[in-house]
Amino acid sequence: MPIDDGLIGGIRVSRLRRSEAADEVPNDNEAFQASTLDALLRGELRGDLTIGELLQQGDLGLGTLNLLDGELIVVDGEALVARVDGTVERVPDDARTPFAVVCPFTAERECAISAVDGFDAVTAVVDELAPPDAACVAVRIDARIAWAHLRSVAKQTQASPTLAAAVAAQVEFDIGETDATVVGFRFPRDAAGLELPGWHLHLVTADRSAGGHLLDLGVLEGRITIERQTELTVQVPAGVDVGRAGADARRDAALDEMERGR
Repeated sequence: MPIDDGLIGGIRVSRLRRSEAADEVPNDNEAFQASTLDALLRGELRGDLTIGELLQQGDLGLGTLNLLDGELIVVDGEALVARVDGTVERVPDDARTPFAVVCPFTAERECAISAVDGFDAVTAVVDELAPPDAACVAVRIDARIAWAHLRSVAKQTQASPTLAAAVAAQVEFDIGETDATVVGFRFPRDAAGLELPGWHLHLVTADRSAGGHLLDLGVLEGRITIERQTELTVQVPAGVDVGRAGADARRDAALDEMERGR
């Protein structure tokens, strides 16, 4: 059933129960999402979708595990999690996620990138590559990086955990020059409440030894590939209330602080 009639910022959004998600066939230009950002903000940190089920819907993406147990990175059809110390592990198929976004990624446009410093400068290059009318974009960057500033959060154990409290206790760390892959999405402001507006990126090193939620980076040289996403299918766990998407200045400011530290 639709969450919103028609288009939300150029993305058609539909809603599925878990039983329906199992039968969903992934299509090009269609992203799949487990739960919603608003649900996380309300403290609904346990999802019912397994990582095995998530990987049936896409081979590139990001998210987290139940109780915010690290930063989920999906690349080449493999699910990895960056722990609070920055180390990376493979995620078992029976692990569950309260929030994740994936897509069956096929590069539509690509370009080289070199000698670019800073999160905003790197994403500006991706913005230039994206079609002007693309509301949502999936991106993969394979590059030799000069440095990266990352974060992860620890599994929440308090009686009533919240996203804000978890991010307030996040651990930030740096990695030096290495080969790495960055994956993620750009969503429009009108998708706020469903997804994080703007860029949301995770990074994993080529040897799969380190990674996390990307806060900042410098790129020496590499390649950017992107795919426009025109549809978003949201799997909503039982008992999760889904509101309408839309801009909210206070929510956006809080998310900028939590997600990007600014």
